Amino acid sequence: MRKITHIVIHCTATVQGKHFTADNIDTWHKQRGWKGIGYHYVIGIDGTIEEGRPEHKIGAHVKGHNRNTIGIVYVGGLNRRLAPKDTRTRKQKRAMKNLLYILKDRYPEAEIVGHRDFSEDINGNGKIEPFEFIKACPCFDVKKEYKCLNEY
Repeated sequence: MRKITHIVIHCTATVQGKHFTADNIDTWHKQRGWKGIGYHYVIGIDGTIEEGRPEHKIGAHVKGHNRNTIGIVYVGGLNRRLAPKDTRTRKQKRAMKNLLYILKDRYPEAEIVGHRDFSEDINGNGKIEPFEFIKACPCFDVKKEYKCLNEY
């Protein structure tokens, strides 16, 4: 069994309001030469949670950190002008929180973070700041929003 140290939140980097599924993401990832969908869970704009890659398998969602992580992606993350934006619907937020409670019960030591939290601390001050993000993903501050779950 894998030791899970982080639960990582992502966005699909697709325009808000556009419906995509785990099958769509599986196709995109195969087109990139991967074995299949890299995320373990997908949260649709209607709050539906779909399973992607099985939890017992190593994901493909955070380069260099996949061995010990679970990846969750929500559909969206871009506004209509293709700029990063937290586009989560109320249903997505509710579904994400419910899924995180389940995963924290399963992996109590795992920290909930955003993809961007794996960026390098360029100035060495111990904090990943916006100018250091390699990606805006998931377009909201995961550590701040789910602080109570990380202390759970």
